[in-house]
Amino acid sequence: MATALHPYIITLLFLTVLLILVAIRRQLVYKIADKRIELGNGQTIGRREEQDDYFATVETAYGTVAVLADGISGLANGRMASTIAVTTFIEELKKLTTVQQISDYFKAAATKSNQMIVENLQGSNGGTTLVAAFIDEQGLLHWGAVGDSIVTIFRNGEFIEVNEKHIFESILTERYLNGEISQLEIQENPFKKRLVNYLGYEGFKKIDIGQTPIPLRKGDKVCLLSDGVYGTLTEVELEKLLSENIPPHYIAQNIINAVDNKRLKNQDNATIIILEKTW
Repeated sequence: MATALHPYIITLLFLTVLLILVAIRRQLVYKIADKRIELGNGQTIGRREEQDDYFATVETAYGTVAVLADGISGLANGRMASTIAVTTFIEELKKLTTVQQISDYFKAAATKSNQMIVENLQGSNGGTTLVAAFIDEQGLLHWGAVGDSIVTIFRNGEFIEVNEKHIFESILTERYLNGEISQLEIQENPFKKRLVNYLGYEGFKKIDIGQTPIPLRKGDKVCLLSDGVYGTLTEVELEKLLSENIPPHYIAQNIINAVDNKRLKNQDNATIIILEKTW
């Protein structure tokens, strides 16, 4: 009788162990799902001959990083510059051993990529803007930016601006606040959108870095945008699209579709990355 029961006991033990493993796996999956950053991205070439925007997202042991670069001044040079910048930022990320080094990481990556782009340009015109966002395991946003691409937080139907664009208009605005010029002079200045700082510029100053990390809330969407997106869609249009209760991937695709549907004659390359905090 004992011999006959033996296979049943083994089967019962096997099923018990299997159920325990399934329960453990469910707990682990729930934990991971409960503390993750959902990613979405989209891109269009617009009416340009080549895609000069370049981007990457990476999940590390310390958090999630997204980098977006918008190449400028010429087809081959713009693409070269944006590719070097993003690749360098991702490579430098591998040297990160603690979140406390994030500011040094931004500075080192910007300096190195600027130097490499200048060397590759060999005196030709070219360069790239760049924005980088790093969300650590505590849900804190660290960021770096140079040029006119932007990082913004979409929270409760509104945008929270993160970085300031490095364009001549910013200098003009400062002069206006000092009482040196009028608002009309800012609006009518033909060079107000010209970049005053970017990677690949021999007079490159520095990358702007958030002095203190920004605490994110559940449901916050951190958006990285090239000017091909925010220069095409209005703030109201972006708010409507980002308010949709769908995963970031589909939101990003919808935003790019909206850009394409404008059918602008001189539509620039457009790229968006969305990082949504889900816990």
